[in-house]
Amino acid sequence: MEKVFIVSLGCSKNLADAEEMLGLLAHKKFKIVPSEKEADVILINTCAFIKPARVEAGREIRRAARLKAAGKIKKIIVSGCLTQKEGAILPRKYPAVDAFIGLSEIDKIDRIIRTPVHCFNPVPRMLKAPKYKMRLTAPHSAYLKVADGCSNCCAYCTIPSIRGPFRSKPVKDIVAEARALASSGVKEISLIAQDTTAYGQDIYGKPSLVKLLRELVKIKPVKWWRIMYAYPETVTEDLLKFIATHKSIARYIDMPLQHISDDILKAMNRRSGSAEIKQKIAMLRRYVPDMGLRTNFIAGFPGETDEDFEKLKKFIAEIKFNNVGVFAYSKEDGTAAASIKNQIPQKIKLARAAELTAAQSRVVDGINKKLKNKTVSIMLDARESGRMEYDAPDIDGRVRIINNKKYKPGDIVKAKIISAAGYQRTAKILP
Repeated sequence: MEKVFIVSLGCSKNLADAEEMLGLLAHKKFKIVPSEKEADVILINTCAFIKPARVEAGREIRRAARLKAAGKIKKIIVSGCLTQKEGAILPRKYPAVDAFIGLSEIDKIDRIIRTPVHCFNPVPRMLKAPKYKMRLTAPHSAYLKVADGCSNCCAYCTIPSIRGPFRSKPVKDIVAEARALASSGVKEISLIAQDTTAYGQDIYGKPSLVKLLRELVKIKPVKWWRIMYAYPETVTEDLLKFIATHKSIARYIDMPLQHISDDILKAMNRRSGSAEIKQKIAMLRRYVPDMGLRTNFIAGFPGETDEDFEKLKKFIAEIKFNNVGVFAYSKEDGTAAASIKNQIPQKIKLARAAELTAAQSRVVDGINKKLKNKTVSIMLDARESGRMEYDAPDIDGRVRIINNKKYKPGDIVKAKIISAAGYQRTAKILP
């Protein structure tokens, strides 16, 4: 029985792939071990979205290669986006790796570990629900991938070339997967895709997230359904009305906006301009006033002027997002943005990213003042910490609990916020 240790890099979509591979391996009688010191095989599931992700993947591969050279492991298998992006150049670059496999080989991982072979195939044309899954998240919280790939073709993004066009799972398959998660004790499910609110447009002829949610909310053991990666164009009035009338859908939406300057949005090949974005946020807050809003912004996109940047900084101050991820623009070969002549120097990109982060920190300070003495619902992740509806797993803030004597992880408690600083809040459970 071969013993496998996994290193999963990158986003929650990648984590979902890793869970599928581990589930299959466990079913096929491989032993999944919690430490590389116990392993015969190291499986590295890679990200390749931007250069820092590829650097991290290379570092992990070289580290595994040193373990193999020292006789501490027998095999190295590398899966995921790096293989899908760079393909056949990888075996020459990393000769110690026994097999490089792409996204099409997830359901063949057991055979590849037994008989390693490099596989550089196109992404699968259809997206199927996994037969097996071994979760890498907390027992009470899970990610559920409803679609994969992307057809938006933003100028800076490599995802369509790596993960292929947008592909959805059928509603019945997702519901079956969700029911299995609920049966295993999951209380919170985060719905993920590259563009979650476009769910179903490829198989049902139009975005159908409400159709899916209508079935999911019938699964009563799940207390919070969380919507991640919602593009503004497909956040519809019908969706917001549905969220407003169903308390099991967390008051949280992750809407990646990337910028607010019309010139930059156009250069990015984004579908919405600043007016449409602001109208969508106003509509969102009209229907769901207590909605927590998360977004991402890119600093230093090619051609970004001081005026463009100031618009973005002002927008952050005006809208008061609950959570913001800020990224310095990464020039990626093969993308339309890489050929734009007016590239911003790295020093300026990093300085602008730091300014945006500071601007959001000031917003959070204001949100914290309003939170103090407020009663909120908190899902416990541990005996002494948890998250509000406004905080997604892994990426957002936490709440420290000071008086828990009887509740366990996965329980939702009513608590009073007694202090708040940055993304760390402190609360006392109410009797």
